[in-house]
Amino acid sequence: MTVAKVAALAYYPVKGLAGIPVDSAEVGPTGLVNDRLFMLVEPDGTFLSQRKLPAMATLHAQLAGDRLRLSAPDAPDLELAIQYDGKRRDVSLFGKWFGQGVVQDPAADEWFTACLGTPAALVRVTPEHERPGWGAHRGLTGYGDAHALMITSLSSLDGLNARIVEHGGEAIPMNRFRPNIVVSGWPEPHTEDKVLRMAAGAVEIGYSARGIRCAVPTVDQLTGAKSGPEPTRTLATYRREPAYGGGVSFGVKAAVLAGGTIRVGDEIAVREWIPDGTDPAQD
Repeated sequence: MTVAKVAALAYYPVKGLAGIPVDSAEVGPTGLVNDRLFMLVEPDGTFLSQRKLPAMATLHAQLAGDRLRLSAPDAPDLELAIQYDGKRRDVSLFGKWFGQGVVQDPAADEWFTACLGTPAALVRVTPEHERPGWGAHRGLTGYGDAHALMITSLSSLDGLNARIVEHGGEAIPMNRFRPNIVVSGWPEPHTEDKVLRMAAGAVEIGYSARGIRCAVPTVDQLTGAKSGPEPTRTLATYRREPAYGGGVSFGVKAAVLAGGTIRVGDEIAVREWIPDGTDPAQD
């Protein structure tokens, strides 16, 4: 019998920028530690993402103690001290969540503005930041879209790519979906849709909602360019979600029920399954 395991882990220090794959991570209430604690905003405080600026995929941010290192193709590297508190500004996500962010070094704003060709300012969550998610398990999130974790599986990607190739397209890599946790060993595609609670290492995870996908999976994460209609076109043929406004889904969003250390290779134990034909996020 195949055993489900953690196949890959990644976190994204700055929302919308390149991810950092890791072999192990500490997991807290808002997900992998340091995941999406920073974000870029427009002059009015609206968040910036690859939906609007796909070139963000080519920008890299790495944490080094209390410093943030930034790099990008054809741009000088920049290192700056992280501001955990101090001057603040109003920020918003999707016109639904309004809060504050801690203003970072103006040199970072200049760097991002030059790289992206549009005004962009870097902020970090405030020390008292506490933003609830939604769905079956609500939990908390930093500057993530609405949840602590994005979980996908290799079998789901294999099933999707088989359909893409069958229709003359090219298979896509998992990084298009920007997951935090990738699961191997589930023989059936989209098994993650059916898991209400699971454990991996010391971490317990609760299903929140289906992962409705925007245009970001059409962005090549290496080049920062939109690469065509896939995978959205193929997902639309079999993963439409009327209960979520008709969007297409891939992977699930989840809350952290108990934190701890998670490692690539950890076995995954399903504690509770979702009854067939139901979605607790919609109950």
